[in-house]
Amino acid sequence: MLPEALRGLVDRPSATAVLVDFDGSVSTIVDDPAAAAVLPDARAALGALAGRIALVGVVSGRPVEFLARALELPELVLVGQYGLERSVDGEIVVDPQARPYLPAVAAAAAELAEDLPGLLIERKAGVAVTVHWRTTPEREDEAIARSERIAARHGLAIHPTRMARELRPPVPVDKGTAVEALLDGCRAACFAGDDRGDLDAFDALDRLRERGALDTAVKIAVRSAEVPRELLDRADVGVDGPPGLVAVLEALVSELDGPR
Repeated sequence: MLPEALRGLVDRPSATAVLVDFDGSVSTIVDDPAAAAVLPDARAALGALAGRIALVGVVSGRPVEFLARALELPELVLVGQYGLERSVDGEIVVDPQARPYLPAVAAAAAELAEDLPGLLIERKAGVAVTVHWRTTPEREDEAIARSERIAARHGLAIHPTRMARELRPPVPVDKGTAVEALLDGCRAACFAGDDRGDLDAFDALDRLRERGALDTAVKIAVRSAEVPRELLDRADVGVDGPPGLVAVLEALVSELDGPR
């Protein structure tokens, strides 16, 4: 059954957008980020929605190249690296503000690999680099301290996420700015996420609703043992893990196919 808060999404399909995060939202969290896979039912539901509403997109911290390969849904709009990358006519475009910092990202990635042997250093298409300690939680303090020191030395911003720290260009781009840009012309939208970075997308929905740009704006929290409390408190709808989000997407498809 479709939650009552989401019923506004079926009133004007031609002006409706559904936006979701990737990790922990349409895929389960895994120890190795490279092994993450979209749930088959999530892929099917997103593909079905893409033929029924104005916009379906994934807004993620992942590189766009990864998202395209993992989802295999060319009809979706893909935004990666927390807004620093997007797919435009099949090409991956990096935000011009980030380009001057790419050498610093490369240098920081090399230094992290040298300073933190045994930890997973995820190089994200040259635009950002993430240090993971999910499989070695006892090294959290060390990883945070060295990541912060290296970020400061190279003039990069540091972004906290679950059991990881990401170093990236210090530019005013995040999931919120990406969501605002994507929703231009839409009147109803939802965003589903499960981590701290998704709060920026929640903020964007609130701003758009407050200034009258959206009639319906629904914030969906995907619950897990690691979900930030603030995300749950801010959400209009909560679902139990990626399967719970899949159920909501499938219910939305059913409502859109029903009698109008």
